Amino acid sequence: MSDLVTGEAVVLGLRAAKLPSRALARMIDALIQFVGWIVTTMVAIAVAGDADEAAMAAIMLSIVVFYLAVLPILIETLSKGRSVGKLALGLRAVRTDGGPVRFRHALVRGLVGVVEFSLAGAPAVITSLISTEGKRLGDIFAGTLVVRERLPAGALGHGAVPPVPPQVLHMLGNDLVAMDLSAVPESLWLAIRQFLGRLDQLDPAVSAGMAQRLSADLSGHIGRPAPYGLMPAMYLGAVLTERQRREWARATAATGPAAWGAAPAGQPLPPQAYLQQQQHQPPTPPASAAPVPAPEAAPAAAPAPAPALTKSPGTAPAAQEPSSGGFAPPA
Repeated sequence: MSDLVTGEAVVLGLRAAKLPSRALARMIDALIQFVGWIVTTMVAIAVAGDADEAAMAAIMLSIVVFYLAVLPILIETLSKGRSVGKLALGLRAVRTDGGPVRFRHALVRGLVGVVEFSLAGAPAVITSLISTEGKRLGDIFAGTLVVRERLPAGALGHGAVPPVPPQVLHMLGNDLVAMDLSAVPESLWLAIRQFLGRLDQLDPAVSAGMAQRLSADLSGHIGRPAPYGLMPAMYLGAVLTERQRREWARATAATGPAAWGAAPAGQPLPPQAYLQQQQHQPPTPPASAAPVPAPEAAPAAAPAPAPALTKSPGTAPAAQEPSSGGFAPPA
């Protein structure tokens, strides 16, 4: 087991490949190189059979250099550290920080490998037996390590964690919304993202232990224990998904969506619109929206004129009842 520390200070437990598997992978590569060298040499002799002795020597030397140094360097650079033999055995050459190898690493490994295997591989065998991580001289000078990508079938099962399914997010919906994530430091979020991003590269036992520790640390900052029976890696993924949803909601609130109460296709609703939709209430327009002016009231109709009183001859005028003004003429 090799504890590699990434740039984010996350310890990765990668299973280093030892001498037997590496030797078998090297034998497969050497067999393929030998067959290719024989075929290329026969074609070169058939094509340039009439060339002089110096030209043929140059052609033979170029073919040997190509198959011993150039071809392995090109293959490891283009395949990110996997030759044909490594691919057959589930091995890969990586940097000491867990990242993929680049051209400079493959160049150093290839050039040092020419010297190592020209001496019947004795330097590579001795250094691989001495090193606890199975490194040869090329790995030491290039800063690389050969790790196992595929694990035995018996090692899988408990450590293999599938992606967070939507059912888990739906089950934890109320608890996720009620969580206070403000106390979680950014360094812990970074460690969780790095762990989940490289989950498939970790040893099952190491990934289970790291998920348990990260879950306990996250629960301590949130103040809520992880649900019983839920795998720690799934719990971490669910909480990280909720944090990303909140960040999207804040970004949308800061920039202002095109239409309040509805979100673009494929994106969740903002929290206020979502709650109002659940309560069957019309959404509240944002504060920046201009108020809608109230319609003007229609002018009141003029009162109808009172009918004129006609005075008949010989009759006294009838006494008028007191009006609402509180004054009545004398009788």
